[in-house]
Amino acid sequence: MLTTAEILKKVRELEIKSKKLTSNIFTGEYHSAFKGKGMSFREVREYYAGDDIRFIDWNVSARFGHPFSKVFEEERDLTVMLLIDISASSLFGTTGARKRDMATEIAAVLAFSAVNNGDKVGAILYSNKIERYIPPKKGKQHALFIVREMLSVSSQNKATALNVALRYFNNIARKKSIAFILSDFIDANYQDALRVASDKHDLIGIKLYDKMDMHLPDVGMLRVSDAETGAQQWIDTGSSFVRYEYEKEFFKITDYSNTIFKKAGASLLHIRTDEDYVKVLQRFFISRNK
Repeated sequence: MLTTAEILKKVRELEIKSKKLTSNIFTGEYHSAFKGKGMSFREVREYYAGDDIRFIDWNVSARFGHPFSKVFEEERDLTVMLLIDISASSLFGTTGARKRDMATEIAAVLAFSAVNNGDKVGAILYSNKIERYIPPKKGKQHALFIVREMLSVSSQNKATALNVALRYFNNIARKKSIAFILSDFIDANYQDALRVASDKHDLIGIKLYDKMDMHLPDVGMLRVSDAETGAQQWIDTGSSFVRYEYEKEFFKITDYSNTIFKKAGASLLHIRTDEDYVKVLQRFFISRNK
């Protein structure tokens, strides 16, 4: 558990990194990727060459004897929700960072991207129950509060139940929101809740996984423990069959997630803890604009 001083130091580090990324990379991509709900009239100004003639205000133009154009601006009023898995498996990590650390950093970047564009941002931290709900608000201080909570909240429950988090989100979100789900998705039976949520909201899953989630190293006999159930067993990592079955199970879980998200019409990104998440997010934002 981090001390208060360590949490504040980490918050500051994440704030500096997130602000740098959002100002230099993500501001335009994020804004374009997630459109507002329409356009609203802002003002009338003198007509400039190249203005759309459909927006000429003929009444004002007649009054002043030369053309004036109506100027519109995007009505954003968007709400971004971060659904963050803080179950025991999120604490696993062998290279780069733990899945929980990566989730916190990505969530910080998304939170600052949202508030920089005048959007509200909130969070649901979950295991197999709702551990913490932070209602969506605007502003830098609120984004910092979310980051502090992610760094300080620890789950008393080891298991994961995404369906619980999705149902809670459906109940509290009255209007359409953009929801990022950050998890390793080592879970099942969330397809119905995901489909219902996707019918109303714009869902983007971010699957975080460690190198060792996929490949078991050849280090002989190894005693392993399931982070969520606590079950322990000895496995022979020197066996190519054991390593093959281990890898097959990883892809089985991954294929399940891919299928469920595709059927729900939602997006699913895959990010390994030792990879550059910035490039993955940037490619995703750009692809949304095409």
